[in-house]
Amino acid sequence: MIVDIVRFTSSNATIHQQVMLCCMNSATDSLDFVDCAILDLLQQDGRLANVGLAEAVHLSPSACLRRVRRLEQDGFIDRYVALVNPKRVGLGTNVFVEITLSGQDEATLDTFEAAVAARPEVMSCHLMAGGFDYLLRVVINDVADYEDLHRTHLAQLPGVTRMVSSFALRPVCDRTAYPIRN
Repeated sequence: MIVDIVRFTSSNATIHQQVMLCCMNSATDSLDFVDCAILDLLQQDGRLANVGLAEAVHLSPSACLRRVRRLEQDGFIDRYVALVNPKRVGLGTNVFVEITLSGQDEATLDTFEAAVAARPEVMSCHLMAGGFDYLLRVVINDVADYEDLHRTHLAQLPGVTRMVSSFALRPVCDRTAYPIRN
C-alpha cells in the first residue's frame, strides 16, 4: 500500500505531505488518503472535471464520482462557489470591526447576530473570547462608504456599545483552502 501512496503522490509533493498528515488526523478519521487528495484538489479548483480528478487520484471516473458524492453527502464538501475579485467589483477595502455589546444574554446575542447577518457588506462575523464580543470583516469600496455604513448601519445594530475599526492595508495571506491535516 505504501508503494501506491508514493506512486499516487509522486507528481505532487504538497499533496503527498497533506495526504499523509490527513490520514493521521483524528478529526478526519472517516477520510482515507484518496479522500484527502480529492478534497485538496477540489479546494484548489472546484471546477475540475471528474475525469481529470479521477486521473489525478488514480481512480476510475465512476469510483471518483462516488467518493465525491459521499464527501458531499457526509458534509465534507459544503458547497461550490466562484471566488470573485473584490477589487474588480468595487469592494477592495477590508475593515475589521471589533464589537462590544451591552450584555451577553441570549436575546442580545441572537438579535445582534440576526441583524449583522442581514448586512451584505459583512463578509464574516465571529463570536469571540477576549476583550470584545464579535469580530466582523466588512468589505467596502472606500473610506466614505465605510463612514456611511458605520453611521447608518453598524452603529445602529442592536446592543452595540463600542466599535473599534481597523482598515487593512493589504492582504498578506488570504486562503480559501483548508489544510486537511493535523
